[in-house]
Amino acid sequence: MTHLEQMLGESPYVAYLYGYPHKTAYRPFTPALPLESVWAEERRDALFLYVHVPFCEMRCGFCNLFTAAGPKQEVVDGYLSALGRETRRVKEALGPASFARVAIGGGTPTLLDVAGLHGVFDLMEGVMGADLKNIPVAVEVSPETVDAEKLRALRSRGTDRVSIGVQSFLEAEVAAVKRPQKTAQVEASLDLIRSVGFPTLNIDLIYGMEGQTVETFLHSIRAALRFNPEELYLYPLYVRPLTFLGKKARAWDDLRLALYRAGRDFLLSQGYSQVSMRMFRAKHAPDLGGPVYRCQEDGMVGLGCGARSYTGSVHYSSEYAVGSREVRSIIAAYSERTEASFGEVGYGIRLDSDERRRRYMLLSLLAEGVDLEAYRQRFCTDVLADFPELLELETHGLGRRVDGVLKLTDAGVERSDLIGPWLHSERVRDMMQEYAWR
Repeated sequence: MTHLEQMLGESPYVAYLYGYPHKTAYRPFTPALPLESVWAEERRDALFLYVHVPFCEMRCGFCNLFTAAGPKQEVVDGYLSALGRETRRVKEALGPASFARVAIGGGTPTLLDVAGLHGVFDLMEGVMGADLKNIPVAVEVSPETVDAEKLRALRSRGTDRVSIGVQSFLEAEVAAVKRPQKTAQVEASLDLIRSVGFPTLNIDLIYGMEGQTVETFLHSIRAALRFNPEELYLYPLYVRPLTFLGKKARAWDDLRLALYRAGRDFLLSQGYSQVSMRMFRAKHAPDLGGPVYRCQEDGMVGLGCGARSYTGSVHYSSEYAVGSREVRSIIAAYSERTEASFGEVGYGIRLDSDERRRRYMLLSLLAEGVDLEAYRQRFCTDVLADFPELLELETHGLGRRVDGVLKLTDAGVERSDLIGPWLHSERVRDMMQEYAWR
């Protein structure tokens, strides 16, 4: 029995792969790397600029993001000052650069007040030189932190996509994942977002919560569709170490696959197209526009504590933690850094040629598919020779070649969270297993 065959006999929910290598494979660099050398060989004509705001009004029971709940204003102010120092030093190291996409995430960026939000946009536009009015700009918000003034500020600075984490329109379900959320507040926030006129609204929903059924999940999807979202993300619930749910140490049911299929089929029947296991896009969604950005090819500049940056050969970030004491300690250390100290990269992972090919293959496969000729032109080798295990996908009906592109079938898409971890390198898998959660 092959490794894939063994995994197919178990849960399809192993891990969500949104980047590769995973952050738990990062380790300290000794000695630290000069920032200029890390970016020396990178193309800079179509970068992704990401800013992380590591603050929330509360930490949901399923959340393992790098964020601190309920920060004092002086902590936020100190963080934003450090963000300015980091931005100036990163711009000095990068030199001339163009950006194809911009995103502000967290945490919850709209926990910042209007002045704080404008300050972040000033750094992206005035210091980094991002042309915010002519490229896609996305911001994450929450029902508890949005108001009309903040939303108008976001729109005035070029934000064209707002993503809101609703999770469920049923209060009993969100209460089960330690999110005290009122449906009336959610609906009022969505009405407000729509009234401001953002071209793209994305709504996040979660399936697999305690007490959830196919009927209640479809209820939430129908409730979301009342607001005509251009995008919907359906996320399976994961119980992760050190989160509230993780500490409950109970077995989690696997109704998730039935919920996923019901949600997928319903959205397809409503005219949405499926972009990935999680993402569904409406027919009326606008064209993304702007320069072409492909995550498996182009670099990402991450600013802020908790943000990750990607170059071809080095991925790096601040240290990662989930526990509130450790997160606050990392944020405090970040806030005390000098501008000069941001010229060193101290934590991350180097990617050798095998890992670079694997990353390209993985991120392509789980999205639009692996274009066999594009891979050959980029790496001067054949993807099926580099990764012969991909042939197993066809054997098990999880993948097929269509017009020179290896794509996941419907059965493969619904097993994306199994296929991704299956294709990790042994080195990355070992480092992730050795990681000490804190």
